[in-house]
Amino acid sequence: MGSQVQVTEELHDYMVAHGMPLDEIATDLVAETRQLGGVSGMLTTSDQAGLLTTLTRLISARRAVEIGTFTGFSALAISRGLPDDGQLICLDASEEWTSIGRRYWERAGVAKKIELRIGDGHELAAALDGSFDLAFVDADKPGYIDYFERLLPLIRPNGVLLFDNTLAGGRVVDADGPADRKEFNAHIAKDDRVDVTMLGIGDGLTLARKK
Repeated sequence: MGSQVQVTEELHDYMVAHGMPLDEIATDLVAETRQLGGVSGMLTTSDQAGLLTTLTRLISARRAVEIGTFTGFSALAISRGLPDDGQLICLDASEEWTSIGRRYWERAGVAKKIELRIGDGHELAAALDGSFDLAFVDADKPGYIDYFERLLPLIRPNGVLLFDNTLAGGRVVDADGPADRKEFNAHIAKDDRVDVTMLGIGDGLTLARKK
């Protein structure tokens, strides 16, 4: 069994620089988000952004959904992986945070691919229809099981669902670790409708392929 590399901030920056580095637009969006203070901790990591773009292209996704958009960094990454006639539906509760993202989507030329719906994530998810190739969830953690159950029927076979923050900074293995993440991880791991891989990227990213 190989040893596990500890990803320091320096090593993370090296990985991004030698993978899919952020361009000026994405870099500016990250910088503006970090100026918001503590809430910027909700920002998707740069290596996750590269993975989102690559995965979107890899499965030839044309229609995607995101629950939890914040300032639009992950939406920017996903939309860049979509074809010109692709669609990303973003669900979020905050007009304030997502308004930041709108400016950068326009600047990047991807705004025409993105439809933003503001409201309660669970109500908006229940109203989704049609088929999706990819889903990315980075919203209220106690709601992950509900999001999974609502989204899975909408994902086409060989489509992908991604859930962020599933390792909770490594605390999921602690006796007093977050119950919501533990329950979700156990729930999805035993579901025979999907193949599940947990990635030690960012704060933990769970990738589920629909069979």
